[in-house]
Order: sequence, then structure tokens, then C-alpha cells
Amino acid sequence: MSTVTTVDPAGAKAGSGQVRTTAVGRVAALTRAELTLLVRHKAVLFTALVLPIGLTVAMRPAFDDMDLDKAGLTIGSAVMPMAVAFVLLFGVYSALVSVFVVRREELVLKRLRTGEPGDAEILTGTAVATIAAGIVQCVVLVVAGATVLGMEMPENPLLVVTGILLGMVLSGTLAAATTIVTRSAEGSQLTIMPMMLVSMAGSGVVVPLEMLPDKLASVCELLPLSPVVELVRGGWTGQLGAYEALGAVVTAVAWTVLSGFAVQRWFRWEPRR
Repeated sequence: MSTVTTVDPAGAKAGSGQVRTTAVGRVAALTRAELTLLVRHKAVLFTALVLPIGLTVAMRPAFDDMDLDKAGLTIGSAVMPMAVAFVLLFGVYSALVSVFVVRREELVLKRLRTGEPGDAEILTGTAVATIAAGIVQCVVLVVAGATVLGMEMPENPLLVVTGILLGMVLSGTLAAATTIVTRSAEGSQLTIMPMMLVSMAGSGVVVPLEMLPDKLASVCELLPLSPVVELVRGGWTGQLGAYEALGAVVTAVAWTVLSGFAVQRWFRWEPRR
């Protein structure tokens, strides 16, 4: 007598009256739910999709007055890393802080912990939809920069892709870590400001680090978003050596591990009282 086994779209496996789900299936199910909520939440959708593009277009003329040639930069290597950084800051980091806090305050995270998903699966499933939207947006910005604004394509696309992917993971873990000190969705507008301001002022987002004094640039290179911007900009110019690229990757990974440790140690799954 044979036993019939079926697999559902979410990765659940049924056989002999027993249902088991896989980690991939559980994360995929959470991602689909978060994607639906993201589309319905107009404010978060605006911040994630419209704001980075609008800021990039608004900031583009500022680079016409900069002496980019002296720093060995082109308009593409100056503008596109800025555009990617805006996606990471506004489309991923800021949006995910709000998402994590709202899910926590609505007891969604607490209820999920009573089911099969593990802690890492819950956080990953909650973040993947926003991160995927950020990746798509980066691709659109690169294509638009080349076709509409007439910017050059990157000399080393691998470095650009590496920087973007590291930036997505880093932004996600930093967002989860930021919720540790965030009491409410309204309060997230304040707790995200240090990361936003420090990154925009010192990570080479608006003013490339190549145009800063050497000592100041050396300090700014250690900021969380700086290695991501360095990898993207180095991929555009093709002038980033293997040693510098490795250093940037190590710095980005170190910040990711540090923020991941903070999440594992202090992340709150219930509303703060």
C-alpha cells in the first residue's frame, strides 16, 4: 500500500496526516504577506520607492559645481553611489525600522514566535520584501542613469553588485538593531536620524570621501555605510584595488555581525512599556 505525499506552494510537506514546513517555505510565506502589506501602506511605499529617486534627481545638479576631475571621479561615479545610498537609507533602513516596530507593537512578532518559524526566519521574512524592492530600485536607477541621464556604466560591475548586496543585508540588520531603542512607530522618526545624518555627512554619500582631507576621510571610512559607498564607487571608476576592496568588505561584514549580535542579544519581541 503506497502513501501519497504532496507539497504545497509554501513548502509544506504533507504525508500520512502529518504536515511539515521548510524554513524556505516559512520565509516565503512571510515575505508574501509583507509584500502585500507594503503595497497597501502608502506612506512606507512612498518612502521606500519615491523618495530615493526624488532625492537623486534633486541632488544631481550639485555635482556640476564640484571639481570631480581633480578627485579622479566622473559624474556617474559621484551620482550613482549616492543614489544607491539613498535607497539603502530611505528605502530599506528607514522603512524596515518602521515595519519592525509596527509589527512588534501589533503583537505580530510575538504571535509568530508561538508557531514554527524561528527568530531568524521571522526577521528575515519580514525584511525580504523591502530588501527585494530596494534591489529592484537600484537596478532601475542604474539603467535610468545610463539611458536618461547619459552616465557611464560601471567599469567593474562585480564590485557594484557586491556593495549593493552587502548594503542590503547591513541596512536590514541595522534596522532591526535600531528598534531596540525605538519605543513606537512615531519614535522611529527620531531614532533613525543618527544613522541617516552620519551616513549622509560622512560616508561619502553627498560629498565623496576622495574630496575630503586624508585624515578625516580615514575616520569616515569606518562608518557603517562608508564601505558600501566605497565598493559601489570603486566599481564605477574601476580604480579600487583588491586590498581596498577587501578592506571595505571586511568593514561592512564587521558592522553586520556587530548589529546582528545586538539584535540577537537585545531585540524586543513585545511592545515596550
